[in-house]
Amino acid sequence: VGNYKRTVKRIDDGHRLCNDLMNCIHERARIEKVYAQQLTEWAKRWKQLVEKGPQYGTVERAWCAFMSEAEKVSELHLEVKGSLMNEDFEKIKNWQKEAFHKQMMGGFKETKEAEDGFRKAQKPWAKKLKEVEAAKKAYHAACKEEKLAISRETNSKADPALNPEQLKKLQDKVERSKQDVLKTKEKYEKSLKELDNATPQYMENMEQVFEQCQQFEEKRLRFFREVLLEVQKHLDLSNVASYKNIYRELEQNIKTADAVEDLRWFRANQGPGMSMNWPQFEEWSADLNRTLSRREKKKASDGVTLTGINQTGDQVSQPNKHSSSLSVQSNTVQSVQSSYNPFEDEEDTGSTVSEKEDNKIKNVSSYEKNQSYPTDWSDEESNNPFSSTDANGDTNPFDEDTPPAMEVRVRALYDYEGQEQDELSFKAGDELTKMENEDEQGWCKGRLDNGQIGLYPANYVEPIQ
Repeated sequence: VGNYKRTVKRIDDGHRLCNDLMNCIHERARIEKVYAQQLTEWAKRWKQLVEKGPQYGTVERAWCAFMSEAEKVSELHLEVKGSLMNEDFEKIKNWQKEAFHKQMMGGFKETKEAEDGFRKAQKPWAKKLKEVEAAKKAYHAACKEEKLAISRETNSKADPALNPEQLKKLQDKVERSKQDVLKTKEKYEKSLKELDNATPQYMENMEQVFEQCQQFEEKRLRFFREVLLEVQKHLDLSNVASYKNIYRELEQNIKTADAVEDLRWFRANQGPGMSMNWPQFEEWSADLNRTLSRREKKKASDGVTLTGINQTGDQVSQPNKHSSSLSVQSNTVQSVQSSYNPFEDEEDTGSTVSEKEDNKIKNVSSYEKNQSYPTDWSDEESNNPFSSTDANGDTNPFDEDTPPAMEVRVRALYDYEGQEQDELSFKAGDELTKMENEDEQGWCKGRLDNGQIGLYPANYVEPIQ
């Protein structure tokens, strides 16, 4: 009696399992979204690093193909996330709402109907079972009383002090006990027979209610199977034609990388095959030969910086694909040369040469493509910038000497992305060391905790108390 509660509880469990399945799909959708975002961020970051790095030619394009692959795969995973939430999640939610109806007093209508059905089917049989238990208890009590009466009668026969009248009472007690045993036994057997006769109908009624519960559960189980198959189709990108095309295209882009072609291009644009601009006689001009420093470039009113003027009529050779050199046409100016004139007096170079760009893109181990190489040379070890102990050439022998300053720890108030390579990039809340005080244009020189040194706007930070 009452064991039908396990079947009734299964209905409540079905509602909870719908919630569990929705939570499961929601978590997977969140993972798909985060993975897509990480792929996009990775592709954007590394695309910039590769484009600004020293790699060139067809191998560069093959390398960048991985970033394109990541962007396309990111889009597919965002589609997966959308399918999981907009289709599968919503489908379970709507089915649950249609299958389970909440009552005002709590619980579900389906649960109450099942419990009432089982209770109604079991009530007649449970009543007869109760009668059987009572008859059984009475019969066992009568048997116990009979055994006790017989034991007393036997003991009294061996007692000579007991008078005949007392013995007669004990014998009557035994007779009454035997009659009670027969009556209770008959009643017990009769109640059992009635219970047995009621059992088939009881089982039939219980089966009907149970089958209704089975049908309800079958709908849920089949629905879950259907939803899981749809989730599988949404997750299985191997059957998506566009997914296969991404990697087919990636393989083709990698196979197009040609070392011979890249070497030929480098020879023609960066090696002996490039057009030469041999030194020629240049007239001195006080105004045109003036070079602005990096900090003077920060002024908004400044225009194009002219560094070396060639008046011979020869055109400067074409720069490489990432060069930042400018060609300026005028009546007297034919082209712009390198940032330093090797024919100027040695004492003037310290104040006219702009500060070297020493800020590298992180995770790139060598120079950027658009870096400026020094044009002067010397046989003397002390004046040769390529004999420095710094193998990567991080130090510039022509840097201006900066006066010593008190270093101060500061904290960034806002995010700042460096616009040029001698500027620092940081996020709000990052800490760095101020190495020089604010200049006339509002710039400070500082050092990040990773050792990177550069300029930053003074009003973007505050001192750490």
